[in-house]
Amino acid sequence: METPATTPYDGCGRCLVAVRRLSRKNEATQSPEKQRDQVLAVVEANDAHVIAWADDWEVSGAMDPLKRPQLGPWLTDKKGPYDGIAGAAVDRIGRNVRDVLNTAYTIHERGQILLTADHDGIWDLSDPNQETDLLVKSLGAQMEHRASRRRSNESKVSARKRGKVSAKPSYGYEYFRATPNGTVTETRIRRTPAGEIRNVARRILADRTGNITPNFEFKRLNRNGVLSPSDELATMYGRQPKKTPWSENSLRRILLSKAALGYLIHDGEPVLDENGRPVKIAPELWDYATHLALVKKLAPKKQKSLLPVGRASQGKALYSGRCFCGVCKHKVRASSQGGYQCTARHRGLAPQCKPSPSMKLDLLDAEVTKQFLAEYGEGQVMEKIYDPGTNYAAKIAELQDSRARLRKDRQGGMYQEEDDYEWYVTEYNRMGDEIKSLKKLPERPAGVRMIPTGQTIAQQWEAAESIPDRQEILSEFGVRVEIFPRGAAKRVGMTAVDPYAEMATPEAT
Repeated sequence: METPATTPYDGCGRCLVAVRRLSRKNEATQSPEKQRDQVLAVVEANDAHVIAWADDWEVSGAMDPLKRPQLGPWLTDKKGPYDGIAGAAVDRIGRNVRDVLNTAYTIHERGQILLTADHDGIWDLSDPNQETDLLVKSLGAQMEHRASRRRSNESKVSARKRGKVSAKPSYGYEYFRATPNGTVTETRIRRTPAGEIRNVARRILADRTGNITPNFEFKRLNRNGVLSPSDELATMYGRQPKKTPWSENSLRRILLSKAALGYLIHDGEPVLDENGRPVKIAPELWDYATHLALVKKLAPKKQKSLLPVGRASQGKALYSGRCFCGVCKHKVRASSQGGYQCTARHRGLAPQCKPSPSMKLDLLDAEVTKQFLAEYGEGQVMEKIYDPGTNYAAKIAELQDSRARLRKDRQGGMYQEEDDYEWYVTEYNRMGDEIKSLKKLPERPAGVRMIPTGQTIAQQWEAAESIPDRQEILSEFGVRVEIFPRGAAKRVGMTAVDPYAEMATPEAT
């Protein structure tokens, strides 16, 4: 959408900032083009000219004008000189009485101009009649906004009761409409983002080192240029992505949300149907057993690595965090200027560390990489797959969760009428019987299974395009490096643990 033409600020006293706002760009009654024409007409009628356009798209009228991305900086004097603002209507300035009056009085007290196309001439707040007119228009805008929100909420409640969607699709999904701008007829899996989030879940659940965490994964997604949830949504609806990065919190929310099970969600919980079961509107990204495994794996706790060097480093040096002094055994820090150098003696940690070893970055990196690939390069990469097992325990947990929600509703005063109470007892007992039946079935525990990929460690190393990707391989093998002083029999030593050594025995999680 092109921004209309402007003229430079010339100090004439009528250099105005044009204000346009839309909660959604498809508001037919207040389209950008219509607002443009209305603003230009009122500006021309009052012998003024536009020096800038403050276009706030996808911004609610309930937002304080001072905090709006485009208008706010002008009102707070962060964008340069101007003589006032012009809008298509009072409700384009704001849809809250307090915000409209605060903005109008701020402009009035500065001696600036306020124009709106729904008012003849310049607003003069020293005139009681005009002041009252502004108050009435802003009150009308506020009441209309509240009525619109009420209708929207009632529509969402009605949609939930009918098992229909009324909010934006969850990450990994997209809505399909049989007719353009019609109601949603189907919720489908969106292949690319679904593949990305499934891969994240698989990597986290299959990890045995404690290194693959949401913190590690959101950085990997950003590094690989994977669109964040907000940018994916923008692309889905034909808007330009804003290059918003992933965050650990957003990734955790997606991994832990029951929306990934294909359920219709409200307030973080599945909507229940008339039989007390979650309403399913789409194929699942993973099953309930995997959901429970993710909840358990991502529960707040202090993660401890099973490997000798701890969490995978994401430093700029390839072996950052993995290098130790062969003399005093303290960790050796890396710098682009001095390379790897033990400073424990200078810090008073190891007075006996003489001579303190050091080595240039490129020399150590080349030597350790050579040793690592010589020992493990011919080995085959095994893909770790999370197997949820027979899934009976997860099905039992899901039924127990649904039954607990029924019990909570009953305690909250629902199902008091005789027919409702009969339905409640029938459904509650049915779930109980199903739980008893499932408990009798033999359970195969969940676990991590390993399958060959046909790729060698050397090929995986060569294909890794960044230092963090190679550091992940080093972390999986628990690589630890020791450097020794010049003149020692061996300048660099490397030890590691083969993560595939026990692949014949699947590890239960």
